[in-house]
Amino acid sequence: MTEKNLTWYKDAVFYEVYIRAFNDGNGDGHGDLIGLAQKLDYFKDLGIDCLWLSPMYPSPLRDDGYDISNYYDIHPDYGTLDDFKFLVSEAKKRGIRIITDLVMNHTSDLHPWFQEARKSKDSPYRNWYVWSDTDQKYNETRIIFLDTEPSNWTYDDVAGQYFWHRFYRTQPDLNWDNPEVIEEFKDIARFWLSMGLDGFRADAVPYLIEREGTNCENLPETHVILKDFRAFMEEEFPGTILLGEANMWPWDLRPYFADGDEFQMCFHFPVMPRLFMAIKKGEVSDVIDIMQRTPEIPSSCQWCTFLRNHDELTLEMVTEEERQWMWQQYAPEERMRLNLGIRRRLFPLLDNDRRKVELLHAVLFALPGSPILYYGDEIGMGDNIWLFDRNGVRTPMQWSNTTHAGFSDADETYAPVIDDSEYGYCTVNVENALADRDSIWYWMEHLIALRKAHTAFSRGTYSFVETDNPAVLAILRVDDRESILALANFSDCEQAVRINLPEYKASEKIELFSSIPQGFSEDEYHRTLLGPYEYQWLLMQ
Repeated sequence: MTEKNLTWYKDAVFYEVYIRAFNDGNGDGHGDLIGLAQKLDYFKDLGIDCLWLSPMYPSPLRDDGYDISNYYDIHPDYGTLDDFKFLVSEAKKRGIRIITDLVMNHTSDLHPWFQEARKSKDSPYRNWYVWSDTDQKYNETRIIFLDTEPSNWTYDDVAGQYFWHRFYRTQPDLNWDNPEVIEEFKDIARFWLSMGLDGFRADAVPYLIEREGTNCENLPETHVILKDFRAFMEEEFPGTILLGEANMWPWDLRPYFADGDEFQMCFHFPVMPRLFMAIKKGEVSDVIDIMQRTPEIPSSCQWCTFLRNHDELTLEMVTEEERQWMWQQYAPEERMRLNLGIRRRLFPLLDNDRRKVELLHAVLFALPGSPILYYGDEIGMGDNIWLFDRNGVRTPMQWSNTTHAGFSDADETYAPVIDDSEYGYCTVNVENALADRDSIWYWMEHLIALRKAHTAFSRGTYSFVETDNPAVLAILRVDDRESILALANFSDCEQAVRINLPEYKASEKIELFSSIPQGFSEDEYHRTLLGPYEYQWLLMQ
């Protein structure tokens, strides 16, 4: 494989699919793998390179599939292993890759491993989990779900001991100090990668190891395990990826890239809320600050950036004062708030204002990293904040104005489709979007095509250029072929901007979205007027 093939993820546009919500192929009211396979041309037409699938394994679904009871099969709601093989095969024909979640930290308490472990201290699976005679071990470790869990330990009557869990008590943590657990997970990875899967989003990896006297997060032994796991994937399945999921500051995440021999990709969580902060403030310093504090990563690695996903919009990586302000701005009703975040979709967050949606995507695609889109955002779907937990952003995909939005032929679906006056399926659906050349869907298609046509965005250097205007963000992307200046006005007023670009004063500038020439600079300054929420990508010829 060439270096380009091995680092395909640097050029990729990802798309997160919540399987249950996307398309019902067998008419039972739940989205499934066959339904997903039926829509592969939809992704190809949009320009998507890689699908990230939500957990698809058998599970009691107490944590939406992140509580796995069998790592070697498909949840019956989603289909069969043959359905999965068919999906992968059909995706490959269209040049689309697929990754899925791999939950390494814990299993469901209904997993046969845990059920066997409970039975006896002599069980061969006892040491696959973390047990204690007391609930006072590792007491310097924070409790993640403070609203539901009083402790990281739960007493098990059958086992006669406490078991350790960083998440819900129905999700006992695996013991990654046990070599058998490590080898089992290599076997699990082999099982899926040998079917053609292109990698994993590794869930909750900072918590694999426990040590007394520590906070049991990001411990050195964790990196030994992950490097070994990456080396195994590299040797047996070159070109497959590990995408790390850890809601942390970028400087704390830096060790997970190591020397390019641990994770190829990690989510950049903190830039996301700051993009939303900037659009409310009409001021971009928060975005610049977090990116300038983001450390360099190995050349083979890449950040993964996003605006929204299947969880709440997390406000863990902001100050308490900023969190309260964000809640006031974006979640004025108590029901819109969840944990340390906001349970709303992209378009409702941005007041269904097309200008703001385009602006944030234009910036997201110009920042370092590979962007990931969340299903339904390409047509402007809304949410239902009255559904349980985070389910309000996991409603059925809206394909048409027919029954159940064209998602399913069943009498009843797993969740109600959005049916309000602003975001209801009769108005907001794929069919309508594809019939309107001015729809957000076609704009997204154009955005994705532009990014792919200009490798400066995926593989080039980046720097922020001084604009003399706090409302305007200017990002210069440069590779050995071209230089592109991305401008974005985060204000609701017209803004004049003057940028010192002496090395480009003899360059003709072409605005890429419109293909309109902008002429030459009269001196070393580039001057322009940007309308409210206007953005430009200027190719320096």
